[in-house]
Amino acid sequence: MSADQPETTDNKRPPNGVPMIRMGDVARAAGVSTATVSRALRGLQHVAPATRKRVHAVAAELDYRLNLPAARLAAGTTNTIAVAVPDPATWFNATIVGALGRETASAGYDLLLSGVASVDERRRFFELNSVRSGRSDAVVLIDIAVDEADADAFVAQGGCAVSVGLRTPLLSSVTVDNVAVGCVATEILLDHGHRSIGLLSLSSGDSLNFAIPSHRAEGYARAHTRAGLTPNPSLTVSTSNSSTAARRAAHVLLGSAERPSAIFAMCDEQAFGAMLAARDLDLRIPDDVSLVGVDDHDQSRLVGLTTVRQHVADQGTAAAELMLRMLGSSNAPPQHVQLDTELIVRDSVGSPRPG
Repeated sequence: MSADQPETTDNKRPPNGVPMIRMGDVARAAGVSTATVSRALRGLQHVAPATRKRVHAVAAELDYRLNLPAARLAAGTTNTIAVAVPDPATWFNATIVGALGRETASAGYDLLLSGVASVDERRRFFELNSVRSGRSDAVVLIDIAVDEADADAFVAQGGCAVSVGLRTPLLSSVTVDNVAVGCVATEILLDHGHRSIGLLSLSSGDSLNFAIPSHRAEGYARAHTRAGLTPNPSLTVSTSNSSTAARRAAHVLLGSAERPSAIFAMCDEQAFGAMLAARDLDLRIPDDVSLVGVDDHDQSRLVGLTTVRQHVADQGTAAAELMLRMLGSSNAPPQHVQLDTELIVRDSVGSPRPG
């Protein structure tokens, strides 16, 4: 091999006899580091326009094709963000992940999605995505509680994390005021004259200390207290966010001797199940039973559901912005963003029938 020939990856010629061009060859020819070549060819920030143009010209001249894993190794990053969700299939989680992915992709990051539904799975997620693992540059936790000891250990080793839905002091977070959500949803029913209001609660997921259901239930109780009322505990049924499971739970409420005149469902998918249960029992909405949900699901407008919109996609966008800001600053302190919610009034709430 002559002195001016670039060396191959293993100092051997490939079968066709043509030397293999490496990133180091491009870097030497362009007079820059391999990390700069990696960033320039991936379209990432912090590369001067003239340098980017020179790198692309040299790569084209040498007929170099970017090997993404090698490029990331050269840059000392994975350009991957690990995302943990309790259930990747739900509309809520998928909407957040979609918005998160769109924002991070434009900055050159890929998402690595994991379902995390237990303490053991959460522990494994943190182990797999520790700083030393080299598997990801940062993590996003969607509706997954993290205790302070785990958060402290992750941050102490240099980990970068954002929590969506739940505030953890040591981690940056994106949240809404779920107590206020519960209040607003219950108050519109009280304002229409309902005094017997059922509650479809989300299963709390005790193993992960999922706090959102208890916060929304607190809002439900506060609204009653402000109206001089005490909620009837027999009118609360816990179920998952599946419309099928909620349909069964709503049958319990609507088929009881003390049938409520209204139901607050903690998410719209539960409300869809309650609508089906009402139809099963020949009950009309809102004539026989009023209904309020939370989220403003894509289908909520089609079925006329009154709901508390929590701008789900915006939560993913905000999480991405926090994450990218933290990745761009090694000493950025945790930041906490609380997004607004709003009541969307449609056709599913009316006044109770006399008597």
